Amino acid sequence: QVQLVESGGGSVQTGGSLRLSCAASGYIYCMGWFRQAPGKEREGVATINHGGTASYADSVKGRFTISKDNAKNILYLQMNSLKPEDSDMYYCAAHESIFDCYTGSKAFAYWGQGTQVTVSS
Repeated sequence: QVQLVESGGGSVQTGGSLRLSCAASGYIYCMGWFRQAPGKEREGVATINHGGTASYADSVKGRFTISKDNAKNILYLQMNSLKPEDSDMYYCAAHESIFDCYTGSKAFAYWGQGTQVTVSS
């Protein structure tokens, strides 16, 4: 059982930046960030595997960067050029399979408690 703890959310103005962090209690192959607003479907934002291969949702490409410190089991999401539509609860997620490490995957079995990101116009 892997535990995930997010941090780094907050409020920022349009065009600003935030960095989210997610500390995992142990090694796990695939990690990612998802976001969800009340009443909306959860959206995969970005994923990364142990080898560093990343995938992104089209809506964040060029603005967000996912990275992982494999030695410390910490996942990051650098979010630049933030827009009001990026406002959501952001969740860290992970799974152990070497397959299905992409934003549309249904394989994510472990989830953090979420951290709120609010972007004001």
